[in-house]
Amino acid sequence: MLDLTKIREQIDDVDKQLVALYEKRIALATDVANYKIQTGKKVFDEEREQVKLEKVSELVENEENKHGVRELFSQLMATSRKMQYKLIEEHGLTLREPFETMDAIDKEHCTVVYQGVPGAYSYIAMRRFFGENVNNFNAETFGDAMEAVKNGEADYAVLPIDNSTTGMVNQVYDLLEEYDNYIIGEQYVKVEHSLLGLANAKLSDVKVVYSHPQGLMQCQKYLDGHRDWKSISQLNTAVSAKMVVDENDVSKAAIASEEAAKVYGLKVLQPRINDSDKNTTRFVIVSNKRRFVKGAGKMSICFETNNKPGALYNLLSHIIYNGLNMTKIESRPIEGREWEFRFFVDFNGNIDDVNVINALHGIQEEANKLKFLGNY
Repeated sequence: MLDLTKIREQIDDVDKQLVALYEKRIALATDVANYKIQTGKKVFDEEREQVKLEKVSELVENEENKHGVRELFSQLMATSRKMQYKLIEEHGLTLREPFETMDAIDKEHCTVVYQGVPGAYSYIAMRRFFGENVNNFNAETFGDAMEAVKNGEADYAVLPIDNSTTGMVNQVYDLLEEYDNYIIGEQYVKVEHSLLGLANAKLSDVKVVYSHPQGLMQCQKYLDGHRDWKSISQLNTAVSAKMVVDENDVSKAAIASEEAAKVYGLKVLQPRINDSDKNTTRFVIVSNKRRFVKGAGKMSICFETNNKPGALYNLLSHIIYNGLNMTKIESRPIEGREWEFRFFVDFNGNIDDVNVINALHGIQEEANKLKFLGNY
């Protein structure tokens, strides 16, 4: 019978040799990094790495070990690259674009745009973040709000980006990639949908319900109990409430907030009809300036990568290597490129943190495209 203790002792001995060889390899890689710093040569050389992987595969005697050896050396070279990016940053050869920091957002002397009409959840998020007296105006679409910030008509825009029940707001993610605007804050708003009707309406009068598509989805269980009602999508929940007032028909109702009921003088026919009582929407505060609050703790980026085995893992590994905690990842299809995707990632960190900069440097070098979306 094999002696497990002796086998483990032999493994320990091999591991000691591996550690010594690893440290020797990293020391040599440091020399390579210094050479690249002096010559301006790029760290990532994909063609060279593929040649190297082929050569080490040829050294393997047992065919079954080839895949494992390729994986091992892929990780060794990835670790080497990360170390080189760190050295490059330490020498001040950064890829960072300039930015400013501020002690706090000036919420009193600014103009804010939100999508929708008074009473919309974006309107509620705006008032909670900036205060009830903030100078504001509304836009018809998310794109209009982003355009207003881009052109300087507004200092900030308030846009919904995620919902805990229905997920990401696709159009807002796409706009963040399209525009050179930056996230500088966020606001969470608990969604409490109610069924709103005219002051003289009764629940039994309802035949048609207006709401935003997500509002309808978030109240699907309630609507399933009223299959004779017709559901019609609108731009947002508050616009739906306004339509009920404008059409002045007791058979028309809206799914919206009680705040919208107060704004438009509607009656709450049925309160809190959303499927989940923990339904929350996250809103982002967007500016056209690269200015971030000191001590901000969340980073948002998006990047594109090749559709190859391990490509996404290799990019995310820069976050892991630098000890950062990734809190979210989403993907969106890239327009005009079939089955190719853009990834949106949130992780904890500050733009002045050397570990964050190292991670961003590595991703920028190895991704097809990287865009910094904000620090907040």
